[in-house]
Amino acid sequence: MRGLLAVIAIIVLLLIIGVATGFLNINQTKTAELPKVEVKGGQAPAFDANVGAVDVGTKKETIKVPTVDVKTANETSNK
Repeated sequence: MRGLLAVIAIIVLLLIIGVATGFLNINQTKTAELPKVEVKGGQAPAFDANVGAVDVGTKKETIKVPTVDVKTANETSNK
């Protein structure tokens, strides 16, 4: 598998070098064009759904948050 990837990488590298040096010149001769698509008729699906109700609100709440003491290296070595 690695050998195949190496061969592909070498080919890509050679193509890049060829284009950069002018040895390989690629010109577009014809512009691209999207195909013409025509859609007629059809019907979108219909659904009947019974869903529950959701009440969204806010309330004030007190939350206890833990405290964190940060000590420098000097403070911990003095003990």
